[in-house]
Order: sequence, then C-alpha cells, then structure tokens
Amino acid sequence: MASGNIAVLNALDTARTQWYHITAIVIAGMGFFTDAYDLFCISTISKLLGRLYYYDPLTNKPGKLPHAINNFVVGVALVGTLTGQLVFGWLGDKLGRKKVYGVTLIIMVICAICSGLSFGYSAKSVITTLCFFRFWLGFGIGGDYPLSATIMSEYANKKTRGAFIAAVFAMQGVGIIFAGLVSMLLSSIFLGKYEGPNFQTNHVLSTEPQADYVWRIVLMLGALPALLTFYWRMKMPETGRYTAIIEGNAKQAAIDMGRVLEMEIQDDQDKLSQFKASNDYPLNSREFFQRHGLHLIGTMSTWFLLDIAFYSQNLTQKDIFPTMGLTNKDVNVSALREMFETSRAMLVVALLGTFPGYWFTVYFIESIGRFYIQLVGFFMMSVFMLIMGIKYDYLKNEEHKWIFAALYGLTFFFANFGPNSTTFVLPAELFPTRLRSTCHALSAASGKAGAMIGAFVVQSYTLDGDIKKIKHTMIFLAFTNILGFCCTFLVTETKGRSLEEISGEDGGQNETQMTNKQRVTRSEASWEG
Repeated sequence: MASGNIAVLNALDTARTQWYHITAIVIAGMGFFTDAYDLFCISTISKLLGRLYYYDPLTNKPGKLPHAINNFVVGVALVGTLTGQLVFGWLGDKLGRKKVYGVTLIIMVICAICSGLSFGYSAKSVITTLCFFRFWLGFGIGGDYPLSATIMSEYANKKTRGAFIAAVFAMQGVGIIFAGLVSMLLSSIFLGKYEGPNFQTNHVLSTEPQADYVWRIVLMLGALPALLTFYWRMKMPETGRYTAIIEGNAKQAAIDMGRVLEMEIQDDQDKLSQFKASNDYPLNSREFFQRHGLHLIGTMSTWFLLDIAFYSQNLTQKDIFPTMGLTNKDVNVSALREMFETSRAMLVVALLGTFPGYWFTVYFIESIGRFYIQLVGFFMMSVFMLIMGIKYDYLKNEEHKWIFAALYGLTFFFANFGPNSTTFVLPAELFPTRLRSTCHALSAASGKAGAMIGAFVVQSYTLDGDIKKIKHTMIFLAFTNILGFCCTFLVTETKGRSLEEISGEDGGQNETQMTNKQRVTRSEASWEG
C-alpha cells in the first residue's frame, strides 16, 4: 500500500513550506542551541575552576585541575548525554514524541541552574556537586537528539526535509558561538573592573575576587533559552505520523495536521489499519535486521568514527591558539584574562570554521544529497588531518601560522559541511516510524561513545605534548575518517522521497532489500527527474 493513498501522510509529504514549519525549526533548534551552549561552555570555565579550587599556596602558581578531575568535569555531561539519548529515544517511540519532549527541557533548566549553585565546604565537594548536576544536565540534553530529529523529520515535507533537520542541528553552531561570546563578555566585564599591574605576580590578585561568580553565571544562563522554549514546545501537537501509524488514530492525526497545515485532511482509518499491521515488528527481530540492519550499522559506525575525530581536534589547540595570538603564552596571566582569551579563541574558531559548515549543509543538502556531502566531508577531513600529522612540526612555527590556521579551520568546516550534520539527518529518515526515535538514539549514543574516546583516550595519549605522538595521532585520526568514508556506503541517499518509501513501510522495498539492478534503475530515474 503506497503511503500516498493515506491522506495525512500524503499531506505532510506534499505540503508547501509554511510558517508552522519555520516555527517547528525554531522550537526544536532552540533546544539544540541550549544543548550546545551547556556542553561547550564548560571548556571556557574549566581553567577558572582550577584557579579557584586547586591553588597551592606553597608554590604560589596558578591552580590547575588535575587531569583526571578535568576529564570528569568536562566529560561527565557526555556520559549523561549518551544515557539520555538511549532512554528518551526509546521513550519517544513508546510514549510519543511530545510527551517526553518537554521533560528534557525541564531537566535541562533545573540542572543548568543547579550546576551554577554547586556548593560545598571544600574543593572536592564543590566539584562533586557540579559533576552530579552536569551528568543530569547531559541526560536531558541527550533526549533532545532523537526527539528533535524525529519530530522535524515527521513534520517536514519530502522536498525540504533534509534542510529542515539540518537547520535544527545547525543551531548547535549558534550555541557554541554564544558559549564563547557570553563567557568572553562576562570575563571582560569583570576584567575591566579588576585587572591591574599586579595580576601577574600575586595569586590573590591574579584570581579576581569575583571569579567565583563568573563561572556560576555562565552555567546558569544555559537555563534561559530552554525556559523560553518550554511553552511553545508544549503547544506543538504530536506528530501526525506517530498519532496515525503508532497510535492508530487516523482521525486525530488528520485533525492535528489539518490545523497546522491549514487544510482539510481525510482520516482514512480503514487504510491505516492495514498499513499499521504490515509494519508491526520489533527492533530485535530478524525482519528488522533484514530490512534495516545494514542502515543501522552504517549510521552507528559513521557517527562513532566521526566523533572520535571531531572531539580529538582539541589536541592541537595548545599550539595553534598561541601561534595565532588568540591566547597568551605567559602562564601567569590572571584567571579572568585566561578565561577571556580561551573564550575568544572558541568564538573565532566557531565563527570562521564551525558555523559556516553547518549552514552550507542546510543550503546544499537537497541539491547535493546527504550521501555525497558525508563522503566528501569524511574525505576532506582525512586529507587535512593527514597533512597536519605529516607536517605538524613545520606548521606549528609562527611563520607558517596562516597555513596551520587554514588547515585547522577547514577540518572543522568539512566536519560540519559533512558527517557532523549528515549523521544527525540520516537516522531520522532511514528507519520506520515505530522505531525511528530509538534507532536515532542508538546512532547518537554511538557518536557520544566516540566523543568520549576522542576527548579522553586520544587526547590523553598526547598529554605530554610530544610532537611525535601528536603527529601519529593526527595520522590515526585521518585513518578513522577514511573508515567513516567507507562505512558511509552502508547507508543510502534519502533526498526527495517520503519517509515511508525510504523505510519500506509503504509496502515497497527499502534500499537494503533492493537488488543492484533496482538500485541502478531508481538512481537513473532520480537523476533524469
């Protein structure tokens, strides 16, 4: 049975782009804005925490978080995110997208505020409290990944679906920019009041009196966009596909989607019952593996490999930031001066490398396609990382700083105009409605597992700053990108097709089930069209 014969599905696929689609992008995108801000702002304040809570009066040197504690402070939210992705992804299919969508925001608001209010009588108790709330903050953030992607894919029409999902994810780039900007502005405000000539020689003066307020304000401000979004998120109706295909309520789906699309839709209850019965198989079934097994392996492996490389790129920052003049080579700068420079460096990289890549994907994803953008992105990342690995000792010299900066920025650009965006889009399109949120969650959780390997295992290997180790690591990361390039062939192009056609829910064959001859025939027809 073709999905086009079911009125509500056909209406969603063919609807013109309306104000409601833009509203949905903004509502879902603000969640990702908050996610990025909350996850990345910790990088701007981690050194400040070391200054405040790990100062040694015997050496009179600026305090520093021990490596293991720094990893825990920065990484505990990633662990929470992975857990939240799995839990809320599963709940999104069982209880409905809307029912659990608001819960993620509530958790994020409460935990962002509580992170800034972390308390204790000792450094250990403050950091422990902070890590506790950062874990649950990550738990809420994790839910936003599968739910935002699934909701946007199920609301969008088939011609602009990829651009809409990519636009939601692109708000992550805006969140990173604001994480750097807010941290830079706050540190600058207090620097203007307290910075003086004695900061470089006295710890009491080099750690400004108001520094303890600054990091708390930065963390608590993460609650604001989530709080502002909550009302509008609760006003969104459940997606028509969930209401119709999973709940089996064609009448309610037609009413809900007819209202938002401003059109009258037939309910087609009798057709829908037949449609629903033909797709009733669980995730751990042989039928699922035959239909979608290769796709799930593809989305999980590519996201995993991408995040190993993406989160490992920080290992070059200690060389490129001072070389470019973004941070001070003098280790005795004041606490807030150090925070200001770290935030400024994050802002510059986000503006020039990260942010443009996201929006190039939004603009080109429907013309180039997800598949080719992902292939090109992985390939170009591999090329640039290989060059940096082979020529690292040459590039880190100040006379070659612009080449170093260009390679570093282009790696971020092609990560985002490439697999960092498409690995988010594809799992929201490839799988059937009743398992879409769960499969996206499994893919995203694989990515976060890769992120933890990149951020902690890979970077720990180069902790001593040995140039040979950094070169070997960059070459290794180039190889992981080539593996991601190869694993991309396990997924398929999804542009221009309905979700039911892609997944085979309409009674046809999905990509996994098709013969090579059928794939070629459809591909030729697509190019001719």
